[in-house]
Amino acid sequence: MKYPEPLTEAILLKRYKRFLVDVRLADGSEITLHCPNTGSMKNCLYPGKQVWFSTSDNPKRKYASTWELAEDDNGNLIGINTGRANALAEEAIASGLIKELSHYSSIRREVKYGSENSRIDLLLSADNSPDCYIEVKSCTLLEGKQGFFPDAVSARGQKHLRELMEMVRLGHRAVLLFVVQHQGIKAVAPADHIDAQYGILLRQAIDVGVEVLAYGCEMDNEGLILSIPLAFAADKPEKSA
Repeated sequence: MKYPEPLTEAILLKRYKRFLVDVRLADGSEITLHCPNTGSMKNCLYPGKQVWFSTSDNPKRKYASTWELAEDDNGNLIGINTGRANALAEEAIASGLIKELSHYSSIRREVKYGSENSRIDLLLSADNSPDCYIEVKSCTLLEGKQGFFPDAVSARGQKHLRELMEMVRLGHRAVLLFVVQHQGIKAVAPADHIDAQYGILLRQAIDVGVEVLAYGCEMDNEGLILSIPLAFAADKPEKSA
């Protein structure tokens, strides 16, 4: 996925009102960007560090620029724009970069499914194969050397796990795909310490046949490519004595 133009660099000042972020440009001036991330952004906010943003030529936008990348204290890049996760996944599947999903001939987006009034992120089809229902989740929470999902309690994420389990019971293939937009994350695990119920449901989903995949992104100020297979650790950590 290429940006229309290379991103512009700035220094992060603060995020506020959830969807706004102030940055300082190279000439010392300050502007406000749109923050396209509805999550807590835990461990993604580093005031004083570099960020990168895109700019739209749409005159109707109140804030013309959108925050795209951040840098953490160790120099890792973080993809802030969670709205790009589905497109990254679709592009990677269509390009054959996700080998587990490479044999499908049709990709559809936002198809209604399940008994809880959901829309599947991606629905893959092929002759002589069950349909494959894919829920895409953007993972950016790094703690130590481990990536975790979710970064806040997620009733919506829990619903999606129930829907995926239902698809398996109906004879379809179901996949939970973590799109990891953080260069420091080398493996992903359920964030039991943040949303214990999500961890319980995820392990139940795996037990009934839902597959879990995690892929990381190559990223720079020109674009993102979802191409790096990562480990997924389903085992719940043992409590220390």
